[in-house]
Amino acid sequence: MSDQPDPHIAQKAPYAVEVEAGKKYFWCACGLSKNQPFCDGSHKGGPFSPLAFTAEKDGTVHLCGCKHTAKAPYCDGTHTKL
Repeated sequence: MSDQPDPHIAQKAPYAVEVEAGKKYFWCACGLSKNQPFCDGSHKGGPFSPLAFTAEKDGTVHLCGCKHTAKAPYCDGTHTKL
């Protein structure tokens, strides 16, 4: 069992966001950002770090809002079990 605390649940649903191919994004892993689902630096001093990812294509992606997904930064439906 990990000593790391659980992240804050920002919402129990995914965030549908538009992304641009080739652009780098920083997904909030701690759940404390005021700019969900993206990082605003609220994790500083804590055990979490944002997850950087680059969009593969233009379009809508569903980013995890509960911060408990096994497929970060994408929603895998874990929020339905919380």
